[in-house]
Parts: sequence; C-alpha cells; structure tokens
Amino acid sequence: MLGIKKKGRWRIVTWVIIIFHVVGFISSIDAVMSTRTAQGAVAWAVSLNAFPYLAVPAYWVLGRSRFEGYVTARQEGDQEIQHIAKLADENTRHLRSTRSEDVSASRTSENLAKIPYLRGNEIELLVDGDATFGSIFEGISKAEKYVLVQFFIIKDDELGRELKSALLERARAGVQVHVLYDEIGSNTLTKSYVNELREAGVEILDFHTRKGPGNRFQINFRNHRKIVVVDGKIAWVGGHNVGDEYMGRDPEFGHWRDTHVKITGPSVMSVQLSFLEDWYWASEKTPEFHWEPHIVTDQGADVLIYPTGPADRLENATLMFLTGINAAQERLWIASPYFVPDESIMNALHLAALRGVDVRILIPNKADHLLVYLAAFSYFEEAAGTGIRFFRYMDGFLHQKVVLIDDEIAAVGTANFDNRSFRLNFEVMAVVANPAFAAEVEQMFLADFEKSVEMQPGDYENRSFWFKLAVRLARLTAPIQ
Repeated sequence: MLGIKKKGRWRIVTWVIIIFHVVGFISSIDAVMSTRTAQGAVAWAVSLNAFPYLAVPAYWVLGRSRFEGYVTARQEGDQEIQHIAKLADENTRHLRSTRSEDVSASRTSENLAKIPYLRGNEIELLVDGDATFGSIFEGISKAEKYVLVQFFIIKDDELGRELKSALLERARAGVQVHVLYDEIGSNTLTKSYVNELREAGVEILDFHTRKGPGNRFQINFRNHRKIVVVDGKIAWVGGHNVGDEYMGRDPEFGHWRDTHVKITGPSVMSVQLSFLEDWYWASEKTPEFHWEPHIVTDQGADVLIYPTGPADRLENATLMFLTGINAAQERLWIASPYFVPDESIMNALHLAALRGVDVRILIPNKADHLLVYLAAFSYFEEAAGTGIRFFRYMDGFLHQKVVLIDDEIAAVGTANFDNRSFRLNFEVMAVVANPAFAAEVEQMFLADFEKSVEMQPGDYENRSFWFKLAVRLARLTAPIQ
C-alpha cells in the first residue's frame, strides 16, 4: 500500500515537471516572438527552458513588454477619441510652433509624440512640495467646469486629505471632478477615501492594469503619470505624487527635492488628451471636456507634451531621451532619482561627453531602492574617462525628473532614466523650448549642485570586493528595476 502511494506521488511530480517544461517551451516561443530586445528574448528563452519552475511564473508576471489591451481599447474607441484628437489639432493648428521646420530634433520629437510643439504658453517652474501643491490647490479652488486629477500614488494622509477636501468642495459646487490613480502605486489608498469622493459625485477610478482577458497577471506595468488639469486652461505636470513624504514630512527621507511645472495655454490641450486616453482605458467613457485652446500670450514658450508608454509601437521614451542627448551641443544636465539606463542611452551619453558637451548626472545620495542605488555605481565606473560628471544630492531625497539641453530646452515630467520608465511605465514629459525658462532651470540645477557632492574615482575603486560584487549583481537586474 505504501509503495502504491509513493508511485502515485512520483507520477504527480513527473507530470508537474513535464507540464512546467512544456509551458516553459511554449513561453519561450512567445518570448522570442514578442520581447522587444534580442538580449531580452535570449535571456527569457534560455531561462524558460533551463529553469522553468522559476522562470515561467516570473515571465508571465514580469516578461511582458507591451501593455496588452490598451492598444485594442484605443482602436475600439478610435472613432470618438480620434474625432476629439482631430478637433484639438484643428483648433490649435494656428498655434503650432515653427521649430520643427528649422530644428531636426524638434521634428523628430513631434513625430514620435504625434503632438506638435504649440506656442504661446506661460510656464511656471515649481520647486518642491509647498510650491507645487500650493499652486495646484489654488488652481482647483478656481475651477468652474471640471478638474482632472491623475497620480501614480495617492495616500490617505495629511496631503491626501487636503486634496480630497479641495475636490469635495468643487464637486459640491457643481464642478465635474475626475480622478485616476494607479492601483499598484496607490495600494494603501483606503476604501473610505474613495467612497467619500464618490458619494459627493466625484468620478474616481483606478487605472485597472489587469482589465481584459489574458491580463490577470499584467502587474508589471504602472501608470506613472502625474497630471492635474483645470477647465482645459491650466495643467500641472511633474514628479510629485500625493503623500506626506512629498512635502518633506517623512523623517526617514527628510527634505524631498522634487519639481513640477504649471502650464497655462494651448499645450494644456495635449495634457488633457493624454488624460482622456487613460480615462477611456479605465472607464470606456469619453467625458465632455473643453477643446478650445486657452490663449494667454502671443509670445510665451513653445511646449511639446510627450506622453510615452508600453502601448507605443516604438520605445518612445528611449527615443525621446536619445533625441535630446544627440541634439545637445554645449550642455546636458540630467536629474533623476533612478539612473539605470540601457546600453543605447549610455553610449549616447558617452558620445555627447566625448564631443565636448558638459554632461552632468544628478542622482540622490539617499536611496529608497537599494538595487538602483548600487547599480548607479557601475555606470559611474563605465563612464570614467569620458568626461561625464556624477553628482549625489545630499540635502534629503532627490526625486525630480528634469533635463536641461544647452540654453533653450528644458524637460520636466515623470520619466526616470531606467528601464521601467523607458519600457514599462506610462509617463509624460513637458518639453519647453524657451531661453528664459531654461535659464530658470539652470539656476535650479546650480542650487542643487551646491547641495551635492561630485563623485570621484575612489568612491568606487576604494570600496571592498563585496561592495563591488553587489554593484555588479545589481547591474544584472537593471532590465527589471
């Protein structure tokens, strides 16, 4: 009797092994056919066949590089969404910048974004949480028709409750309020918070990453955008989420260094269109928004709103950064909390420095993700001798995502210099072509450099063998960080 039971157990084990290897083989075919890079395809194919017991569940959770369903949803809602996009384009056609006629990098960016540079925008640089949320709450309080709010993280803490109070006040005044959040980033958001908003008439939804057949394990994608729009006239875009730490109230991080921009003018239409596409995915509805451009000045800044994500046919985020790096002639300053770029980005940075561009990378000294912190040392070692300078921000935690190119272009938004932002997250950047605004960003950077320490060769070379090993192992995980 005991022998029969053992044979039964072994038969089950044998079948489990066979099933795993069969599923691993089938999954490896899927990886070869769908993974965006040759290196990724090879890595998944080998691991799925050699170690299917670990690789199969990892692949179906982490292996997707394209957001399944979002493209289909856009196609199904194509008629209505495209009608709105066409209307917005026609209404702003007379406000198109002429930059793309003279600057090839601008033309490339417009073709990738499928949105033009629009002129006549007022831009306000918002440094840190008090300035950012003071501006946002003031704007919300003046909303007359609608408020659109989209954040990766919304918390039910002091700042979150301030936002909730501002939205409740407007909803009770008859203003339409739409709120969209990422369910993974906002996993601590309470049901009572959501229900209180809904009871007041606020439409609040999570992005619903796993919606649709076959997407149950689609949890590796994030909607990382941070957007607020008021009446189609004013928009805010940048690095802040809604949580007390973003106001510097978390003793673990202390001062939270972040940057947002306030946009008033025609380019708000482009921000609003990005929100609408995400809202359609989450709700399958297209609310009525205002699509007449708000003109505040005949001069002002040229602005390109650049949304990217895993539903793009190309790797638009990577190509956006490559376009900017290759266009730099004199200066390229980059601030990012997570600096884990791929080979193409590093090669472009090396070439920029070697042709004489002042390349500076500003990253935090304090880490909120250990692997990211360690991996950054490997890029510092790799860049040695090229002229690239690395700075570690010492005054709290640096979270801003800002790029300054020469004396004219500055980009502020949500995209980090890592694989997640390049390929897995929905992001948005506001690219501003305006010397006066670039000068403001330059002064902001200089103030940040004053509070930073420039890395020296000994910072890595003098470390222990075990630290260097940890750095190398962390670098191997770069594709999934």
